Amino acid sequence: MISDILSDATSRMAKAVDAAKTDFSTVRTGRANPAMFSSLTVEYYGTPTPLQQLASFQTPEARTLLITPYDRSALNDIEKALRDSDIGANPANDGNVIRVVMPELTEERRKEYVKIVSTKAEEGRVSVRNIRRSAKEAMEKAIKDGDVGEDEGKRGEKDLDAATKKHIDQIDELFKNKESELLGV
Repeated sequence: MISDILSDATSRMAKAVDAAKTDFSTVRTGRANPAMFSSLTVEYYGTPTPLQQLASFQTPEARTLLITPYDRSALNDIEKALRDSDIGANPANDGNVIRVVMPELTEERRKEYVKIVSTKAEEGRVSVRNIRRSAKEAMEKAIKDGDVGEDEGKRGEKDLDAATKKHIDQIDELFKNKESELLGV
C-alpha cells in the first residue's frame, strides 16, 4: 500500500519536473528555437489550433526561424498570432513562408526572462510539494484505517521526503542551467 502511494507520487513528481523543463524551453535565449512557439495557438477556421500542428519550422541561422504553413490560407492567421504574442519578434511574410528574426537580447530583457523562468521554477516546486502533501495524506489515512503499521508509514514518509527533495533539486538544477543560459552573452 505505502509502496503504491510512493511509486504513484514519484511518477507524478517526475511528470512535474518534465512539465517545468518544457516550460523552460518556451523561454527564449539568444537562439531561435521552435520550442518557443509550442504554447502559441492560431485561430484556424475559428478554432484555436497549436502552431506546431499548422506549420513546419526550420532554423537556417542562429536568430532566424522559417515557418512554413502546411496550408497557405493559414499564412495570415499565423502571422497575426506571432505579432500578437509576447515573443518579441516581428514576423515577415513573403507569401510562402514566414521569416521570424529574433532580436538581440538586451540585458534588461534577459533579466525579465530570468524572472519568468524563476516563476515557472517556483510553480514546478509547488506542484511537487502538492503531490507530496496528497501522498502524505494518503499514507496517514492508511495508517489511521489500520491498513499499514505506523513504522511502515514513517518509513514511507521518509522515502516520500527524499523523493520530494530529489525532484525539487532537479527543478533547481534546470533553473540554474536556464538562468546561466539566459544571462550568458
